[in-house]
Amino acid sequence: MNKIYCPSLTEYKRRETIEVHIGDVPMGAHHPIRVQSMTTVDTMDTLGSVEQCIRMIEAGCEYIRITAPSIKEAENLRNIKDELRRRGYNTPLVADIHFTPNAAEVAARIVEKVRINPGNYADKKKFEVIEYNDETYQAELDRIRDRFVPLVRICKEHGTAMRIGTNHGSLSDRILSRYGDTPLGMVESALEFLRICEDEQYYNIVISMKASNTQVMMQAYRLLVQKLEEEGLKPYPLHLGVTEAGEAEDGRIKSAVGIGTLLEDGLGDTVRVSLTEAPEAEAPVAKALIDRYTHRAEKAQPIKPLCNIPIDPFQYHRRETVEVENVGGQNVPRVVADLSRLREIQYADLKSVGHLYSMLLDKFNMNDLGADYIYTGDHPINFMLPNGLKEIINYVPWQLAEEQEHRHPLLTVQQYLEAGQMHPKLNFVEATISELTTELLDRLKTDSTVVLMLHTTNEHAMPELRKCFFRLMNNGINTPAIVRRSYGELTPDQVQLYASTDVGGLLIDGLGDGIMLGTELLPEQEKVELLQTIEKLNNLSFGILQAARTRMSKTEYISCPSCGRTLFDLQETTAMIRKRTDHLKGVKIGIMGCIVNGPGEMADADYGYVGVGKDKIALYRGQTVVKKSVPADRAVDELIELIREDEKWIEPLVLEE
Repeated sequence: MNKIYCPSLTEYKRRETIEVHIGDVPMGAHHPIRVQSMTTVDTMDTLGSVEQCIRMIEAGCEYIRITAPSIKEAENLRNIKDELRRRGYNTPLVADIHFTPNAAEVAARIVEKVRINPGNYADKKKFEVIEYNDETYQAELDRIRDRFVPLVRICKEHGTAMRIGTNHGSLSDRILSRYGDTPLGMVESALEFLRICEDEQYYNIVISMKASNTQVMMQAYRLLVQKLEEEGLKPYPLHLGVTEAGEAEDGRIKSAVGIGTLLEDGLGDTVRVSLTEAPEAEAPVAKALIDRYTHRAEKAQPIKPLCNIPIDPFQYHRRETVEVENVGGQNVPRVVADLSRLREIQYADLKSVGHLYSMLLDKFNMNDLGADYIYTGDHPINFMLPNGLKEIINYVPWQLAEEQEHRHPLLTVQQYLEAGQMHPKLNFVEATISELTTELLDRLKTDSTVVLMLHTTNEHAMPELRKCFFRLMNNGINTPAIVRRSYGELTPDQVQLYASTDVGGLLIDGLGDGIMLGTELLPEQEKVELLQTIEKLNNLSFGILQAARTRMSKTEYISCPSCGRTLFDLQETTAMIRKRTDHLKGVKIGIMGCIVNGPGEMADADYGYVGVGKDKIALYRGQTVVKKSVPADRAVDELIELIREDEKWIEPLVLEE
């Protein structure tokens, strides 16, 4: 398998690209990875747009994207630009174009960069399946060339950069008919336009492959880099982003899983984190993701290069493992909560890991984020755990504990190799890459009771853990493995982003049978604070599994970040829909501000809520509109009624205290 897509799978090396000139802030080549975001104010509101641009710039944005859905908005970009320049802000502006080539041609004469979507720049999406032969397909390509070349020549004449930005949810009917809803279809959609640019000797281009599905996004970017090399096209810079990532913690986790995985492999020259929040909230998140790699090479321990890559980087396959109790095999990845710093664990403490005890009824209730295992270290629990929750304790206290059959030991590699007594069904063995020796691997081949706990302290955490999995696979070891990470004295925001990258980046490649985020390296805390930390890490673990598409434990919201086209208050509406529906485990709801980001962008959703006019909402089942012009004040109720009709609605569970 050719691995051209990545400079190195074992150390951080940024992919070498050409330099793209975007005003006074060039991209790619030796330049830093750039931060950008997009305005949400109506583009015709000149002063409102200017004020928001300034807030975004002061938050760290190096490029500002503004929607230009028609010629009048494109023309008003000049007024916005002039006012920003008058106030002393020279940040390059990017016109965001959908459907309207004429608007793109106007904008390209004004701003420093235009973004076009090859799925709808020259095509109208009608969700039709069309059979093409080579002749009729070429005729379509010729039609696209005729529509696109004028823009290319204007950009070339005015020194304007261009982003060819493919979105998974808005592939044209023509691409879908030939390539399907696939990463290859996304790549080919961009390459059709890129080949025209190169024919015109225009190279001031950035490319993106965005999707709300992190697996599809990652595969598409990798495949794009591979195809550029195979066709002898220039190594263009990459704009990274997860479309419609959502809000709050879920949006940040999903963005880090998708963007962070690619940054780890040295891909990416500019980052936009798409959150359903004010755009100035996006830049700090993007910067935090980028900053992790600024001095990575100096801090990290070197890892020997890989000789054999046992996975297909362009297609998801989960690593095959044996089933050990409920870990590995076909089981969903498990969540292990670290309670080892709690000295005397009480019934009430298990609420922090999703198991709520009712004193009145003397029973436990488990919510959708109930941990599968708890690790108690040297302090075994002295009461019966609820059904479905199991305990892991260190090996020495396990040997001395009562009811050993109801507890599972965690052994070091040395303890495991020397152990005489172990649990008959399930034992956890903690190992680093240096401990995956021939002696250990030979023992694992004949032991069907072991689950590995793989961990590392290397700054190159994800690459080193990935190499651990590759070593197991190359030696024919099908022992399940849980990824264990601790982050020391980082901020909660950093832990959220780093864990999402380190563990999510493995899961997205099918590596890992569970996750354990530890607390032992955190500073001393009072018990209340410690329980809050444990709860956050438990919720983060489930969030990472969901963002990596490996375990769906809660409702997923595919919501756009809002822009000048949005037809209702997106943040308020998203919060309202979440409040009413966030107990619907595994249901995916798309919340889109306008028809541009409508049925296409929420291709992954079960249901859609899309603005189609002032205070008018269209409701979708999948990509099919079922209610066309619902008043906004009734739309959430009608959405819930639609879910009821499909027998997917359940009443919210009220847990007894």
